[in-house]
Amino acid sequence: MNRAFTCGRCRVRLRQGARQSSAADLRADITASVVVSLVALPLCVGVAVASGVPAELGLVTGIVGGLVTGLLPGSSLQVSGPAAGLTVLVLQAVNDYGVGALGFLVLAAGVIQLVLGALGLGRWFRAISLAVVEGMLAGIGLILVVGQLYPMADQRSPGSVVAGLTGLPRLFTETAGSPHALTAACLGAGTIAVMALWKHLPRRVRSVPSALVAVALSAALATAFRLPVERVDVQGLAGAIRPPSADALGRVAEVGALGTVLAIAVIASAESLFGAAAVDRLHTGPTTDYDKELLAQGVGNTVCGALGALPMTAVIVRSSANVQAGARTKVSRVLHGVWLLLFTALIPGALGLIPLASLAGVLVCSGWRLVPWRRLGPLWRRHRGEALVLAATAIGIVTTSMFEGVLAGLTLAVLKTAWEMSDIRVRVDSDNSTDTLHVTLSGNATFLQLPRILGVLDRQPKERTVELDLRNLQHLDHTCRTTLDDWLSRHNGAAARAAAHSRRSDE
Repeated sequence: MNRAFTCGRCRVRLRQGARQSSAADLRADITASVVVSLVALPLCVGVAVASGVPAELGLVTGIVGGLVTGLLPGSSLQVSGPAAGLTVLVLQAVNDYGVGALGFLVLAAGVIQLVLGALGLGRWFRAISLAVVEGMLAGIGLILVVGQLYPMADQRSPGSVVAGLTGLPRLFTETAGSPHALTAACLGAGTIAVMALWKHLPRRVRSVPSALVAVALSAALATAFRLPVERVDVQGLAGAIRPPSADALGRVAEVGALGTVLAIAVIASAESLFGAAAVDRLHTGPTTDYDKELLAQGVGNTVCGALGALPMTAVIVRSSANVQAGARTKVSRVLHGVWLLLFTALIPGALGLIPLASLAGVLVCSGWRLVPWRRLGPLWRRHRGEALVLAATAIGIVTTSMFEGVLAGLTLAVLKTAWEMSDIRVRVDSDNSTDTLHVTLSGNATFLQLPRILGVLDRQPKERTVELDLRNLQHLDHTCRTTLDDWLSRHNGAAARAAAHSRRSDE
């Protein structure tokens, strides 16, 4: 019998190694949490302003994403907070139902996420077509870019994307003729330039988040030269928290509000779980448990709804920054919520120095990056159907609404898949000795392929009988079988009558 012996000295070394490893992990997580909080700060404020709610509500969501969702199991390195992907949907909801009703909508979406996670449906979100998700993000990105060009010039954004597009010439003309608007536009354009050029600087410089540098520079310029531009209005966290009230409940008890709730739940879940798959590819640690991550997002959105804050998702920008900064455990994402809370509570006045035009510039960059520009060409050349699904989803979102655009994209993706899965091959062989045509079908015969099958059959000589060989079919649906039986009966009956008439004529 073998026995394992461990000396006291070995145990001491193992314990010291474990303590050193834990200390190294903690140092790495603290450093990463600072970087992530600096990335999250301008994005939280910018998303809130673009969503038509007080800036503090974006910070509340970021804090909840760290202190609540960050503690829960699911994904160890993914960071949650307010996302640009839900900006358009939230703005529409605020315009329709008011800021006071936002808490109910987010709370209901969180409950739906909890139910989906408890039922183990988190993994099924991976079955959503990637083209639909990319189209959704592209549509949101286009709306953000067009919508935020107006706040970049301290102008009010039109209510729809179409109105925003048609109003761009007028916006440019009025901006060029107004010193106030031109000053704001220069700050916004400078913010975009800094963020665009930041990736070309040395690596050590790029360790500082580009959005933070761009916003800080614009705030410093606006303060130093006392520029007449609009700034963020910050009143403090305590006054911003607005739990759902009974008065707001009546405004959301309608079909349209239900659609908004479902859209928030589905889009937030899909973005979070697709982001989890992307983050898992960036590190070698434990991978995401999708059901637990969906539950964690549901808890976070339930808390955000109870506080009247913005909905949250797992944000790929912050998550990738967390991984690249060297985070090793979930401690980093929890601490990032702590830093956001301390910063907002201790120096809220610093946020009031930020020009709105600069935050609009940050969101224009974020919106531009949501559109997969580099993938459009290769996707069109290799997978034209996927490219059409992506384009249809994006156009649907831009021209109608988020919910209708995503629904149209999903429907088109399902139809495309059904068409591809019903691939059919039709072979016609002639037997001159018996004057009979042998038609062999192989593949998948569904109602979607009936026009093609019947087109081949209808081109055959009407005086010759047809025999159908269906033994090579992998699938034959009821509609296709019934239609083929009817066609065969009519055709062969007509062929028999034609043959009998021909014989009588010969006699």
